[in-house]
Amino acid sequence: MKPTLKLYELSDDFLHTLDDLCEQDLSPEIIALQLESLASAWETKAINVARYIRNLEAEAAAVTEAGKRMNARAKTLKRQAEHLREYLKNQIEITGLKPPHATDLTLKIQNNPPSVVIHDESRVPAEYRRSAIVTTILKAEISTALKAGNPVTGAHIEQSTRLVIG
Repeated sequence: MKPTLKLYELSDDFLHTLDDLCEQDLSPEIIALQLESLASAWETKAINVARYIRNLEAEAAAVTEAGKRMNARAKTLKRQAEHLREYLKNQIEITGLKPPHATDLTLKIQNNPPSVVIHDESRVPAEYRRSAIVTTILKAEISTALKAGNPVTGAHIEQSTRLVIG
């Protein structure tokens, strides 16, 4: 079985053949037949690559969606566990009974480290405050200015391309 050429190899073959044919004194019909044969193989490979891209994108979307569902489920389980933990703690504290224990686990009520509670932020002295300056580049506004013909130092508009697979 002949190994399948890669798209870049087919592209190289097409360009090399085109150069070779231009250097030879051949009839236009012969040139057209040879280029048509190479172009057909290239087009078939390009379509197959595009199909593979579409499959990868579909699989990535499915994995992303499954990940969202799994993350939502994990959050639900964590909330349920925290709710039940708080419920069990409250029931132990309400009854005043000693927390039960088993061979595979031990329950105990433990004090958390002390924490600071801010009840009026405006009254906290300046020595206990820190301000941070956040700089955000406003690309949409820069784009509008540049499109309107107004130069913006340090920025320019650049046109790129992308492949659309429909």
